[in-house]
Amino acid sequence: MARRNVPIEKCDCDIIHQEVVDRVRGRLPQEETLYDLAEFFKVFGDSTRIRILWALTESEMCVCDIANLLNMTQSAISHQLRVLKQAALVKNRRDGKVVYYSLDDDHVQQILEQGMSHINEK
Repeated sequence: MARRNVPIEKCDCDIIHQEVVDRVRGRLPQEETLYDLAEFFKVFGDSTRIRILWALTESEMCVCDIANLLNMTQSAISHQLRVLKQAALVKNRRDGKVVYYSLDDDHVQQILEQGMSHINEK
């Protein structure tokens, strides 16, 4: 994503709109909840994890298949899948000796699609 050098506009006065501040303050989630949300979005900050998630929007896959698709080692893929699983973004199921990974729920695909929609806006 290309970074845009956009100037920040700011007020030329020091007026506080207290009713707005009070209303918004009352609706802000708890600090701990906002921290958890920030940690959740950090997981999306790695292009390898995004590539894995995107692949899993198409089909459930095993580590071997994902590694082959992304031209990476199984060890590297396993590490990233562990991070994604800890964030409840992927789940797995065992079929004999093979472990298949898939998105944890529809929300994950919606997050990816919304992100893609946003960056494709012109």
